[in-house]
Amino acid sequence: MAKWLKEFWLKLKAKWIKKMIVKATQKYTRQTARKVRLVADVVKEMSIENALKQLAVMERRASLVVLKTLRQAIANAMNNHQLNLEQLKIKNIVVNEAPTYKRWRAVSRGRAHTILKRSCHVSVELETKESEVKAEKSVEKKDDKKKPATKANTKKTAKTSIKKSKKTDKKITKKENK
Repeated sequence: MAKWLKEFWLKLKAKWIKKMIVKATQKYTRQTARKVRLVADVVKEMSIENALKQLAVMERRASLVVLKTLRQAIANAMNNHQLNLEQLKIKNIVVNEAPTYKRWRAVSRGRAHTILKRSCHVSVELETKESEVKAEKSVEKKDDKKKPATKANTKKTAKTSIKKSKKTDKKITKKENK
């Protein structure tokens, strides 16, 4: 992509898009949804940097699944939408149940016990921070408000400064008289 085209796209994106949502999903993970939710709930309210650090340190098998899905969402945001890591925050992490494999195990007296092998779907949603978009818009508005200095504007500012100085002189004289 040409440099000018990339810059043009970033300017348009800042104007039009208030909040962009980037998603990533990991389907049919062979872990129970309950165990993965424990990890997801810990990380859900953190910033992305802290979440990555926390998931790397956790000693749970489910943390690997959530970490991979989070990294996938970050990669989607960076490669597909040209967003920086500083512009993103975690919107939501959802863990849903997936189909359950039903197996059986032979036990005494010719009977069978059922075995349920559960799985889950993990989806991560990232969104852009509001402060980044608002900051870009405020910079553009400030540039629009700046007007070139004209003779009329300079005369007005000169008159106001003279009036202010006269007022201050009067106050000083009144104080001296008392």
